[in-house]
Amino acid sequence: MISLVVGLAIVLDTYQGLGLGQQVSVYAQVDRWQNIYAGQRFTYQIVIDGYNQPGQVDLTTLDRFRPMPMGNQDLSQTSIQVINGRTYQQSTIRLVMNYSLIVEQPGHVTIPPVDVTIEGRTYRTNPVEIDVLAPGTTDKLALEVLISDPNCYVGQPVILTVRLFIAQDAEVGGLEFEIPALLDQRLIRDDPQDIPAHARPAKVYGNVTAYVWQEQVQYKGRPWNCVAFKKVLIPQQPGLLDLGQCTASVALATVVQAPSSIFDSFGFFGARTRYDRFGLFSGPLVLNARPLPQTGRPDGFYGLVGAYRISATASPTEVCVGDPITLTITITGPYLAPVQWPQLEAIPEMAQNFKIPSERAWPTVSNGQKVFTQTLRATSEQVTMIPSIRLPYFDPVSGSYQVAKTEPIPLKVMPTRVLTSKDVGTASAGPPRSSQIEAIRQGLAANYDGPDALVDCRQPGIAAFVRPAYLATWAGPLTIMLFSLGLKLARQASPTIRAASRKRRAAARAVKELRRAAATKDLGAATDALKRYVADRFDRKAGALTPADCHQIVLQSTNSPDLAGRFHTLMSQLDATRYGSQGSDAIAQDWLDRAIETIERIDRAIR
Repeated sequence: MISLVVGLAIVLDTYQGLGLGQQVSVYAQVDRWQNIYAGQRFTYQIVIDGYNQPGQVDLTTLDRFRPMPMGNQDLSQTSIQVINGRTYQQSTIRLVMNYSLIVEQPGHVTIPPVDVTIEGRTYRTNPVEIDVLAPGTTDKLALEVLISDPNCYVGQPVILTVRLFIAQDAEVGGLEFEIPALLDQRLIRDDPQDIPAHARPAKVYGNVTAYVWQEQVQYKGRPWNCVAFKKVLIPQQPGLLDLGQCTASVALATVVQAPSSIFDSFGFFGARTRYDRFGLFSGPLVLNARPLPQTGRPDGFYGLVGAYRISATASPTEVCVGDPITLTITITGPYLAPVQWPQLEAIPEMAQNFKIPSERAWPTVSNGQKVFTQTLRATSEQVTMIPSIRLPYFDPVSGSYQVAKTEPIPLKVMPTRVLTSKDVGTASAGPPRSSQIEAIRQGLAANYDGPDALVDCRQPGIAAFVRPAYLATWAGPLTIMLFSLGLKLARQASPTIRAASRKRRAAARAVKELRRAAATKDLGAATDALKRYVADRFDRKAGALTPADCHQIVLQSTNSPDLAGRFHTLMSQLDATRYGSQGSDAIAQDWLDRAIETIERIDRAIR
């Protein structure tokens, strides 16, 4: 059991008020009735008495416990009693700030004090003493954590695979994973391409979501039930990256207690199951991320690391000048999220011999392929082929840069037929008509001149405007105009209507700003546009948003880990490229395509 000492009155200072007329005290505690096991998270609470707003907590002293915020609870209450006709009222103002902590090793542990600032005054909590128990061990559980390529390169996607094996006769009451690598800021994380169809999204650590599946497998010669998930990890800086160790804490049924009294036999209470906590630990996870070589880097390389292939087809291949040709480009590789639209305009033969529209269809991803479709039009009958399209990448196996290419596609381009007068017929030419204009003196179309032809069209004075006939003519439209103006001003003055207008125009505004950022190659403006989209669409403040904040907002609003992950990955990679060494020349258009696609999918998901 836990040895817990909580000083309820230990504070650095107390004073009247903060406008509430009560003394303020701050202390820390954990649940004294709950066992704490090594490798298992537990709840640590900071209690503020006399004030019901969260303070500013300095968690520096708790770094080795890897604190994670778990939300706040306002436990303020008021009780009224009537005794002998007299009314007594008692109010309690209390806020509890919850954090989850973890201790790696069993033993007696002291959680040090933390400083909490409330309206400019700093309070210090008491230290908390806990006893951390060693979790049990059993042959009914096993944990396997694998990294596909521990010796990788910067920008290379590696697969983290976590598999928890549970004996088929075991009964599990709950499980928790602790995977520090999923929160490491030196890594970009994403979902892999090969997700099983029966996988379901679930939070596996903190707010990190993965697609989890269950299956029956053979492991070490025995049948097991297996719970598994994968994540893509992409190192963003070179060096030896210590990712810590993964742990799994599992509550396993160990004893089923039989009825102990006659009442239990009648089913009042029934048999009771006891669950014990067991811990599983992986070995230390380390990534050796090597930098990409500076020499031999081909033109057009934008950071693909892995074995990639590219192919292309065209239809039709026999056309006239100006006829549309559908070009289909297929790219395969280990990780397709960063694959960009091929820059056809950068190929001299392509830009010289074909008209390439700026409009592009969205790429599709399926069966390990990313497919791009583009319409081309040959500009002359001298065009004989669609030239080869290059895809530079870095091959981690050979440790060298490679360039994948498509095969040239032969074309037969015929001249466009020009219509002549023989094709459309020639109208007989009649005698020339005189262009001279003559005055007609008689008849219905006669022209009259002289003073008698003048008509008095003078308008009446200002007084005529108040006559009923004139009043109805000008007062009606004026009234409608003033009413519309007042309605517009009222809409602009309403916060609710302004917020609705922001949400309605958020996507269009973001797309416009993203296109401008792509044209000027300003990746900072692109990041700001994505933040502003989230702020406008979900009624937040753009300046304070981080990629993690945007991920959480999109996830809560769409309930789609895929969309939230894509948005977070896009923002993180934008920042990484913005401040990295590769520049933005080759990537601005790709970020534009991915950003617009993601925004449109988010908008569709929340309608």
